[in-house]
Amino acid sequence: MDRHALGVDIYTIAGQLARMELTLRFFATFRDAVGEKERIHTVDADATVGDVLSELETTYDGLDGHLLSEDGTAVRQQLSVLKNGRDITHMAGPDTELEDGDVISVFPPVAGGCVDHRR
Repeated sequence: MDRHALGVDIYTIAGQLARMELTLRFFATFRDAVGEKERIHTVDADATVGDVLSELETTYDGLDGHLLSEDGTAVRQQLSVLKNGRDITHMAGPDTELEDGDVISVFPPVAGGCVDHRR
């Protein structure tokens, strides 16, 4: 159901904005910046992936400037952010809505190649 279809915020309970829990998973250098591989994170019920990424940049110095574009409207190029195993670029990008229990995985850019060892 569209959460705004009724013309009221159905996520408000007793005058308080409802909250939801997410599992955040960090990989490689992002894991080092956060200091843990996985953490439970509580957000407002109307939060988006972009809201979570912005909060992470503010909270962890090692992530500042590495997740969102300078204007905060896009995920940094070559960064992979998954919601429940699905890349958010195939959804609504940073505007992807979240639900209680979602798993958000954040992967730094990965580079690779082949070295010719025949020389």
